Amino acid sequence: MVNIRTRLTYQFIALVTLVLLFFSLGVYFFSKLYLEKRFFKRLQDRAVTTTTLLFDLQQTDRTVLRVIDASDKEPLLSENITVYNQKTKQVLFSSNPANTQFHEQFIPQLDSAQQTLYLRKNEYQIVAIHLTSNKASNWVIISGIDQAGREALDDLKKILLVMILVAILLLGVSGWVFADRALAPMSGIIQQVNTIYPANLEKRVEHPNRSDEIGLLVATFNQLLDRIDQALTTQKMFIANVSHELKNPLTKINSQIDVALIQKRNPDVYERTLRSLQEDTRTLTQLTNTLLELANTSIRVDTLPFESVRVDELLWEAKTQVQEWHDTYRINLTFPDFPDEEEALIVSGNRASLKVLLMNLIDNACKFSPTSTANVDFRSKGGRITVSVFNEGPQIPEADLPHVFQPFFRSNSTAQSSKGHGVGLAVVWQVTQIHKGSIQVNSGPKGTTFTFILSCSETF
Repeated sequence: MVNIRTRLTYQFIALVTLVLLFFSLGVYFFSKLYLEKRFFKRLQDRAVTTTTLLFDLQQTDRTVLRVIDASDKEPLLSENITVYNQKTKQVLFSSNPANTQFHEQFIPQLDSAQQTLYLRKNEYQIVAIHLTSNKASNWVIISGIDQAGREALDDLKKILLVMILVAILLLGVSGWVFADRALAPMSGIIQQVNTIYPANLEKRVEHPNRSDEIGLLVATFNQLLDRIDQALTTQKMFIANVSHELKNPLTKINSQIDVALIQKRNPDVYERTLRSLQEDTRTLTQLTNTLLELANTSIRVDTLPFESVRVDELLWEAKTQVQEWHDTYRINLTFPDFPDEEEALIVSGNRASLKVLLMNLIDNACKFSPTSTANVDFRSKGGRITVSVFNEGPQIPEADLPHVFQPFFRSNSTAQSSKGHGVGLAVVWQVTQIHKGSIQVNSGPKGTTFTFILSCSETF
C-alpha cells in the first residue's frame, strides 16, 4: 500500500501538471490564433497593394510585382494572386497561371454582401477582397503559406514540452520534500503513542499547534485516551467490587458447610443450616442476575429489540413479580388523571429492560422503607409518561445523590439499614439512557422519590 507521503507527492504532481498543461495549451492556442490573424493581415495588405498596381496605376506587368516582392522583408511562401471579375465570370489576372485552378475552387464561396473573406485550405491561408470601381466588380484572391508562423509554433511547442517535463521533475522533488515536512509531526505523534501502555495510560500526546488539523487529531486522540482510561478504571472497580460481593456469600456458604460437617447434629440444626444456605444462595443468585442485567444493557445497546409497550400494564406486571419474590412488600399504585387515549400510555422500547427498570425501582423503595412499602404514582400528560416511586426510608445525603446511579455505590445512610449490592440503580440508569429518557432522585427527611420520565411519542 502506498503511504501518505507518496500519495501526496503524486497528487501534487498530478494537480500542478494539469494546471501547467492547461496553461501551455492556452498559450499555444492563443499564439496560433495571433499568428494566423497576423498572416491574414499580411495577405490583406498584399491584396491592397496588388489592387493599387492593377487598377489605379493600370500596371499589369509582373516585373512590378517582382519589385514589390524584393522590397518585402518577409516574402510569402507559395504566394498566388488572382483577380476575378464577377460580372464576366473571368480571371483577369493571375500571378501563377499554372495554378489558377487552386483559386477557382473558392469562387463559388464568394459573397457580394461581404467585403472580405478569410478562408483556409490545408496549410494555405486565403484572403478574398471585393472591390467595386467604375461599375466594375472584382475579387482579389491571395493565398500563401505562413512558414515563419509554423516554425514559430513548432518552436513554441518544443519549449512548452521541455518546460513541462522540467517542471514535473521539480514538482516531484519539491512535492516529496514538502510532504515530508507536512507529515513530520505525525512521526512524533506515532513515537509518543508507541510509548503509551496500560501501565501509564494517564500519559497524553503533545503537539505544539493545537489549532491545525493535526492538533485537532491529537485532541481527539487524547479524548479517546480519556475514555479508555475511564473505561479501564470502571472495569477495575467493577471487577474488584464483583469479586468482593461474590466472595462474601461464597465464603459464608463454605463456612456453614464446614461447620455442619465437623460432627453429626440433630435434624433441627441441619434444617437451620439449610435455610441459611438457601438465603445465601438466593442472595448470590439475585446478585448474579443483576450483574447479568447490567452487562446485557451495557453491551447489547444496539441489538435490543424495540416494540410498542403499554407502561401501565407493564407496571402492574412489575408489581406482581416483585410481590411474588417478596411477599412482605407492599406496593401502592395510583393513577391520577388517567388518560382516555390509549396512545398516551404506549411507548416504543424494550419490554424486558423496561420491566427490569420498574422492578428495580420498586424493590429498591421497599427494601429501604421501614414498613417495606413503595408508593408508585403513574401520570401521562403532554406526551410524557412519568413514574414516581416514593419510600419513607432514610434521607440520602445531598453529596451522595450524584453517585447513586454508579455501579456498586452505596450511601452510608442506607448501607447499614438494608442489604444490597449497589447494582440495581446502575441498571436503572443504563436502561433509561437506552430509551432516551430521564431519571431523577429527590431525598428529604420524609423519604426519597425516584422519578422516571419517558416520551410516549418518541419513535426509536
